[in-house]
Amino acid sequence: MKRLLSAFLCCLVLAAPVCRAHAKDAPAKTEQQRLEEAGELYFSYKPEEALEAYIELSKDTKNRQAFLNAAFIAMERNNPKQAVDIAAAAYRIYPQDREIIEMTAEAYLADGQYRSAEKFLSLLPEDPDRAGFFHINLARAQMGLKEKKLAKYNLKMAARAGTHPALANYLLGLLYEEEKDYKNAADVFQKATVYDHQFIEAKKHYAHALEKLGNYNEAYRQYRMIYSSDKSSKEVNQALERLRPRLSRPEKEITGGKEIIKHTFVKPLVPPADVKTREIKVGIGMRQNGRPSARSTVHFIPSHAFKITDGQSGAVLARGKAKESWVAVLQNGRAHLLSPAGKKIAFTKSVIVTPSSQTEGEGHTIIVKNVMSGAGMTWASVDDKEYRGKLQITHDAKRNTLIPVNIVNIEEYLQGVIASEMPTKFPMNALRAQAVLARTYALKHLGKHKAYGYDVCDTQNCQVYGGVNSESERGNAAVESTMGETLEYKNKPIESVFSANCGGVTQSAKEAGWTETPYLNPVSDYKDFDFNGLQPYHFKELLQYPHDAYSRYDKHVSLAAYRWTRVVDEEDLRQVIKRQKKDIGKITALIPLRRGRSGYVSRLLVKGTKGSVTLNKENVIRNNLSLGMLRSSYFIVEPNYENRELKYFVFYGGGWGHGVGFCQTGAAGRADAGQDYKTILNHYFPLADFKSPAAPKAAVK
Repeated sequence: MKRLLSAFLCCLVLAAPVCRAHAKDAPAKTEQQRLEEAGELYFSYKPEEALEAYIELSKDTKNRQAFLNAAFIAMERNNPKQAVDIAAAAYRIYPQDREIIEMTAEAYLADGQYRSAEKFLSLLPEDPDRAGFFHINLARAQMGLKEKKLAKYNLKMAARAGTHPALANYLLGLLYEEEKDYKNAADVFQKATVYDHQFIEAKKHYAHALEKLGNYNEAYRQYRMIYSSDKSSKEVNQALERLRPRLSRPEKEITGGKEIIKHTFVKPLVPPADVKTREIKVGIGMRQNGRPSARSTVHFIPSHAFKITDGQSGAVLARGKAKESWVAVLQNGRAHLLSPAGKKIAFTKSVIVTPSSQTEGEGHTIIVKNVMSGAGMTWASVDDKEYRGKLQITHDAKRNTLIPVNIVNIEEYLQGVIASEMPTKFPMNALRAQAVLARTYALKHLGKHKAYGYDVCDTQNCQVYGGVNSESERGNAAVESTMGETLEYKNKPIESVFSANCGGVTQSAKEAGWTETPYLNPVSDYKDFDFNGLQPYHFKELLQYPHDAYSRYDKHVSLAAYRWTRVVDEEDLRQVIKRQKKDIGKITALIPLRRGRSGYVSRLLVKGTKGSVTLNKENVIRNNLSLGMLRSSYFIVEPNYENRELKYFVFYGGGWGHGVGFCQTGAAGRADAGQDYKTILNHYFPLADFKSPAAPKAAVK
């Protein structure tokens, strides 16, 4: 190693005259200019050229940022040995520099040189704000050295320090699991899942430990949550089959499922005269992609007396009394209604159920039994739902299914959206901003799913809609106080997309792999980081050490939405890629090919022993790198080896969702700091116009 360091340092000296001679005919560029040009190469998706430029700069000037960037990119390019050479050379020049020491330690970790990693970690100065991550890295090195007792001590310290507690508890759980100490393993795996319910790998180990302890009901429930987000996992399906005969309670009781016994009293929302509104058709109980799920019955109970009309002719087919239980049935390709008295009423295409309240100030609702919620997510469930407006039941002969559709006033629809999409304990101005965007989204996407007989679905493919069950006093107030208000660009509703948490900075529509959109460009939520001086290595700092940002708001929301970690076993990833793409053998590397200035990865190469796969677009990346899906594509990833064999990847990520447009948690942080909803909207959509019924057109202020 000493000879290697000496050779590298020698290159620093020898290369400088060549560089100066080459520049005789042109004005010499400053160190800062060269640093910025290298950064431009990286953000222009030319990482190899950027790496060369940073290496040349480090040779010529010994610029510390050039060293850090070069080591960071070498790590990303799956060349940890090169990263070790670069970082170790930088250490010889900057032996007291914390970032250089830490980069060197992580390069050794990525290369599986655990003793050297441990040595460099011991050189780091004490820092309470960084203690948690220090203990995690030290434990990873000690796990590689089989020093399990020390590793457990450091992981316990890391969990207490609070930096990446999910990762600390997960790695600690692996050590307990190796020792067959399933009681302690279950305890720490549970802590990892409580901190981050999207950490599916932790759920899997937690379920395994519970099964070993004989807690079959809870083990089954955990496996069932994993199944909801990844139905094709052979291991999970086998576990469910194995556990089902051992359950001591009915399966439906264990997995949950809310039953509604009586109707909710609701007040009708009456828009003022100056607010134009309309009805919207919402497909309910839809699949993750917004398309109809298969169902042969639709069981409904209106709160008030009702009529059932033919969806095409409008002819009255039947009338019913308040709280009567009716069922639409699809049998042998034919659809009919079944009354409480057992009378069958055939229909061909669709029927519309319209309740009517005769009491002033009292609205009506319809309970629909067994509706799927959260399709494709770990919290997916089948519950009873209650809706305002009317219920249309369509017989889709082509797909051989019944499709329940809620026909409702768009403002009342929004009341069922706000609490489903944003915690209603968020500050009121955040809720108002969300209401304006939800209204804009609905108007922009009317007819999105018209091929299936509805405008929008009730899933994340459109906007999550939970009906009356999701309404709240504060959410309803946010809708009413912004009645009719929208955002426009060139006199049309904008694409008012939003994500739960942008992780500190939003990304552009183009970077996400969508159509380039003028008003969907990156904006920062950081309070203490200047993006004008952004360099690639900063992503390591930003993602591993949470900086202060409006989107770091931690009231009524999990901090895992702002900064998260995932550990994905090579074997699990291999099966995911094989199942969803193709068999490329054992996974050897994950290499980001494109990373925008916001930090989100938009193209990634998965290398294997039998080939490779390139993942394009943020949603494709998120859906193909783990069980279920990653929270976002804003991450850095590091390999972990055991006995020189790749065992798992550690993801350090930020944000939850695609990161384009409106940042919900960032809006909460801004509202908490005193910003009103128009100011918040203007921050995320500076080119949009605010449209209000009271003021036909005015720029957002």
